[in-house]
Amino acid sequence: MPSRPPRRVAAALAILALLPFLVGPATGQPASGLEGPSLGVRFVLPNGLVVLVAERPALPIVTVRVTLGSGAVLDPSDKPGLANLTALLLTRGTQARTGLEIDRAIEFVGGSLGTEGGRDSSGAGLSVLKRDLALGLDLLADVLLRPTFPAAEFERKRDEVRASVRRSEEDPEAVAGRLFRRLVFPGHPYAAQVAGTEESLGRITRDDVAAFYAAHYRPDTTVIAVVGDVTAADVRKALSARFGGWTAPRQGVPVLGAAALGTPAKTETVQRELTQASVYLGKATITRPHPDYYPLVVATHVLGGGSASRLYTRVREERGLAYSVYAYFAPGRHGGMFLLGFQSENARAREVLALVREEIVRLRRERVGDDELALAKAYLVGSFPLRMDTNAEVASLLLGIEQFGLGLDYPGRYRRAVQAVTVDDVLRVARAHLDPDLMSLAVVANLREAGLTP
Repeated sequence: MPSRPPRRVAAALAILALLPFLVGPATGQPASGLEGPSLGVRFVLPNGLVVLVAERPALPIVTVRVTLGSGAVLDPSDKPGLANLTALLLTRGTQARTGLEIDRAIEFVGGSLGTEGGRDSSGAGLSVLKRDLALGLDLLADVLLRPTFPAAEFERKRDEVRASVRRSEEDPEAVAGRLFRRLVFPGHPYAAQVAGTEESLGRITRDDVAAFYAAHYRPDTTVIAVVGDVTAADVRKALSARFGGWTAPRQGVPVLGAAALGTPAKTETVQRELTQASVYLGKATITRPHPDYYPLVVATHVLGGGSASRLYTRVREERGLAYSVYAYFAPGRHGGMFLLGFQSENARAREVLALVREEIVRLRRERVGDDELALAKAYLVGSFPLRMDTNAEVASLLLGIEQFGLGLDYPGRYRRAVQAVTVDDVLRVARAHLDPDLMSLAVVANLREAGLTP
């Protein structure tokens, strides 16, 4: 896995559920983990709903995470934000409970229940003590299967999202992230904003939300991961009772095309009276199943994956030219994205941009050193188990594994695949996938101070 970008950058780019954990049929039997206990078991209900269970009895807590095939990629082209708004409204009223009653019920037992929109999928999450799991699952099933989208709640939530979108226009990294996506994914749903725009949200009606739910919420594109003090047999019984009667709509699952690779490089800038420039350089690239995936993960980490990376060392440590600098590879379901980002004083932006391009060229021209490669691989392998510390992290990992079909033995195969990457592999994928002349550039800055033309 590539190291994570700064939290604010991840938010700006809205890269949800794009973690590179994630494929190969899982078996329904315990599978080996990363030289440790099995990740869990997998089974499928008769209606197509996939269930993943990891038994962790150390604490009497149960975490449930759900992904639904109803992400923003399914938004109508004139109504971006519809999928996200639909997901956010699930908890605001059902046939049996008002939104306030749902809130009070889960808070009374000290648990949490929430929903969110995403790009490839929407999601729901539940966390409760084991003794309250039945109540938690009742509430979860209620909001997923029987939402009513009350008119007053629709108006209130839409206004909240519009206000959030308006505030995000004051965040230069969010603005640059949206601009970058439009450049690298032209004509594809990945270019649109998950939350939508103020204008598109104004066009969305409650009827649109109800119709989107009816068309795209279905058991055969839903995955539920349950982690904690449970057994697989008990989970099967509990979920069958609550979700077994859920039926899919008659229409088939929409099929989306892959994001185009090799689109022409473009540059776009936004003038803001700021002291700091936010700059993103990158392109659409391969996604998870591609054979170059692991070498590209390693190459990206060498280039800009952490404090020992080439970009951090040269740009920040040696020259002190940027507040942050990093490279990030994010494979999504319909296409991947390579991004190199930095924040610097306006007057230094051109110099930093020249340096980062030089480092990309060097990665394409020269083999990395054996020690440098070993350090990158050691970090990538060594940090993987740290992402399985909590129930929530394990649940997210399970969902990612299912999303990309990696199989429950993935952690062990991940380690072996990373360790197998050679210096020649890094050179080859850098030359194949990281040509700076084919990368688009998004800049939000005081363009006069930065020496750029608006």
